[in-house]
Amino acid sequence: MYYFVGNLVKIILNLFGSLKVYNKEKIDKKDGYVLACTHTGWVDILWLGVSLLPVEINYMAKKELFKNRFLRWLMNGLNAFPVDRENPGPSSIKYPRKLIKDGGIVGIFPSGTRTTEEAPLKRGAVTIAAYAKSPIMPAAYVGPNNFKELLKRQKPKLIFGDPIYLSEEIPKKEAIEVMMVELDEALRKLQIELKAK
Repeated sequence: MYYFVGNLVKIILNLFGSLKVYNKEKIDKKDGYVLACTHTGWVDILWLGVSLLPVEINYMAKKELFKNRFLRWLMNGLNAFPVDRENPGPSSIKYPRKLIKDGGIVGIFPSGTRTTEEAPLKRGAVTIAAYAKSPIMPAAYVGPNNFKELLKRQKPKLIFGDPIYLSEEIPKKEAIEVMMVELDEALRKLQIELKAK
C-alpha cells in the first residue's frame, strides 16, 4: 500500500510543481536511522516520503492524526505509527528502535523553533537514535505548507544534511544533550541554506 499511496501522492503533488531535492546522495540506503525533518505543515510530510521512493519511511505521528478516517487511512498507508506526546510510554522507543534495527527509516518532525510543546519531539528523536545506536539524518523543507499555498504553486525544496552520531567518548546522558544541540543547529543551518537557494 505504501508504494500505491506514495506514487498517487507524487502524481497529485507534481500537479502543483515538482520538488527540488539537494544532497540526496547523503542518504544511507543500507542501515536504519532516524530521519529528522523540519515541520511547518502537512505538505512537508508528503514530499519527504515522495522524495525517497521507493525507500519507505516509517513516520512517528501524534495519535490525534489517527482519529479522522481519511487521515488514519493516509497515515497507515504511509507506514505511520501513533505516539501519545503527552504521555509517551515504553513503546514510543521500543517500536521505532526495532524498525531501525531491522534497517528501517523512522521519520520524526522536530521543529527548529524552541517552544515547550516541541521540546519533547526533539528529545524523542535523539533518544530513539541513542538507544537504537543509529545516526540522525537531518533534513529541511521549504515550500507550500497547505492546500492554499499549493494552489499558489510555491516551489517546494528539500535538503539533506550530514548524519549526526552519538558520541561514545562521553557518558550517554551528556552525549544525548550534545546530540540535541547538534540536531538543532543542523536543522537551522539547513533551513537557512535552503532558503538561499
